[in-house]
Amino acid sequence: MENHNSSDDRSQKPRSKKEVVFVCTGNSCRSQMAEAIINTRLGSEWKAYSAGTQPADRVHPYTIEVLKEIGIDHQGHTKTVDGFFGHDFDLVITVCDSAAEKCPLWLGKGKRMHMGFTDPTKARGDEATIMKAFRQVRDDIAEKIPTLLKICSS
Repeated sequence: MENHNSSDDRSQKPRSKKEVVFVCTGNSCRSQMAEAIINTRLGSEWKAYSAGTQPADRVHPYTIEVLKEIGIDHQGHTKTVDGFFGHDFDLVITVCDSAAEKCPLWLGKGKRMHMGFTDPTKARGDEATIMKAFRQVRDDIAEKIPTLLKICSS
């Protein structure tokens, strides 16, 4: 697990972009997808991060694969929400119901929101069925999260 601290690229210099953190339980699928999609598609306006309340050991391989299918080469690492305490995000968005319930109180200036997505790791069946679930979640995130951020920017 990677643990961010204040010595990384989130230093306290004035920011030219708004910052958002996507929180999920394992930080291996949904929050990673949201981070990668926003940094790729809205990177001139937003800097996205992701974190988990109980991070997995790694980003799920299907997450990496379905992001590559839409031209995003994501090299994410799972991170814990603890590594972001004290950072003032503009938005804190939980992307799974469990994280919404367990997410620690964010004392910074950021607004906290919830937009839940189905957990693709719970899909059962053959590989094609499971990949279909990952693609559906990716597509839902790619449609809904940028729309939400554009609303929050205005």
